[in-house]
Amino acid sequence: MSPSSNNIIGRQPVLEALRDGQQLERIYLQKNIGGENIDEIKILAQKMQVPINSVPIEKLHSLTRANHQGVIAINSIVSYLDLQESIDHLLLNGAVPLFVMLDGITDVRNIGAIARTAICCGVQIIIIPDKGIASLNEEAMKSSAGALQKIMICRVNSLLKAVDTLHLNGIEVFTAEMKASTKVYEIDYKAPCCIVMGSEDKGIQPYLTKSADKHFTIPMQGDFDSFNVGIAAGITLFEASKQRMAAIENPII
Repeated sequence: MSPSSNNIIGRQPVLEALRDGQQLERIYLQKNIGGENIDEIKILAQKMQVPINSVPIEKLHSLTRANHQGVIAINSIVSYLDLQESIDHLLLNGAVPLFVMLDGITDVRNIGAIARTAICCGVQIIIIPDKGIASLNEEAMKSSAGALQKIMICRVNSLLKAVDTLHLNGIEVFTAEMKASTKVYEIDYKAPCCIVMGSEDKGIQPYLTKSADKHFTIPMQGDFDSFNVGIAAGITLFEASKQRMAAIENPII
């Protein structure tokens, strides 16, 4: 990331931003840093689910030439929402939840592409973890063609707890798995559901796979590794959108 006015530089300014409830994308702390305000910054960041990256001082120098005191925060360009409150809002307005959960996706271009597809396919919420995922920065926004500012984004400190929240609200969870026996088009997406997409190298974390209601695979004809995760999400979300549109056009009486 290049130096930007989007940065909040110094211990006191970052602390004040946290105290004011300002939405931050992440905080960079110099490795092994201590002293004034650092503990409070860590406590408030954890409470607000703001990721903290412990980095070498050279990383901080690359972000600014100002006296950063070992602390730089990056303002968020999206608004993060509470998951339960967002679900309540949707249900109150009669929506049938169709969510996407992203696990370990570190390429901002993939995240942007998924957000753009999600909007086009009727997804209301994208759920992301506070760690282990790419920053929703300017490049992600550009890749999404602005979709990241038009869809509800819920950042959580535990994807497993998020799955529990979904289940408590009657929302099924489906995971994309290479070795699943069920095909992507054999899943019923018309009921409230959340589709989990994992990273291309590690896939979905085992504990999420175990907690999911159903697993599906996208069949391939060619002898190749797998689909790009952005493409896989597009295929899956189009299937969900197709089923839902067909249900509206041909309702069962």
